Amino acid sequence: MKLLSYKYNGQVQIGALVGAQIVPAGADLPGNMLDFLAAGESAKLALQKQIAADGERIALSDVQLLAPIPRPGKLLGVGLNYADHIGETGMEKPEYPTFFTKQSTCVIADGDAIHLPLVSDKVDYEGELAFVIGKRCKQVPVEQAHEVIAGYTICNDVTVRDWQQRTPTWTLGKSFDTHGPLGPWMVTADEIADPHNLSLKTWVGDELRQNGSTGDMIFNCYELIAYLTQVMTLEPGDVISTGTPAGVGVKMKPRGYLKPGQTVRIEIEGIGALSNPVIAEPEHFLVGASG
Repeated sequence: MKLLSYKYNGQVQIGALVGAQIVPAGADLPGNMLDFLAAGESAKLALQKQIAADGERIALSDVQLLAPIPRPGKLLGVGLNYADHIGETGMEKPEYPTFFTKQSTCVIADGDAIHLPLVSDKVDYEGELAFVIGKRCKQVPVEQAHEVIAGYTICNDVTVRDWQQRTPTWTLGKSFDTHGPLGPWMVTADEIADPHNLSLKTWVGDELRQNGSTGDMIFNCYELIAYLTQVMTLEPGDVISTGTPAGVGVKMKPRGYLKPGQTVRIEIEGIGALSNPVIAEPEHFLVGASG
């Protein structure tokens, strides 16, 4: 299933996408994605029954699409997880996964605008496969890690490069408002036969900037889960973005940083496409402004 969060008639809802129509989760199911995932297999089966029943449908074009997980409890990224990207940076292959935190307030949906902040003109894109945790888990062996993944989505790990370098944790440069596009939906894990054999492409405008495969990840999704859960409990709705292939703007000559009027489109095989326009930071986002 393609699970999505959306706003319709002023109400935030969740449902499944069938063609160009949404099957809303019924009144007996949780109304937000975090609670739906926490409800487990029974909620998923109930939604599948609603799809089969051929009941209420809403046109996708009639809703405001939200990020599938609008506010993840955890939003973690992985740096230097593709060999070709490591090559373009000139850095060494890491012995262990390099995790960092993106604050959940950076999350936006497909179609929402990426803001270029007043404090920097060095804003970069990173097309990435992300997976969503479906079960509360700790100490998960690699061979069982697939069991805790609810599904997969697309992340644009937008990065403000000069702010990224201000701290070894990278957190500030990764967490500007609007710099965490997720979506357009989450494809349940049963529909992705092999998450480590998917094409990944990123366009800026009409220019193809990244053209890679998730098969080139150094640490795959299952290994990332096994590593993380030695340290922390993962919970339903946590999102882990798995790193980016070569082709980021900071390594282009001249630099390929984002500019107002451009659109970033990331396409991952089996999931779909995440597209976001780029604009200057609007006035109502200024400190002290109202609205």
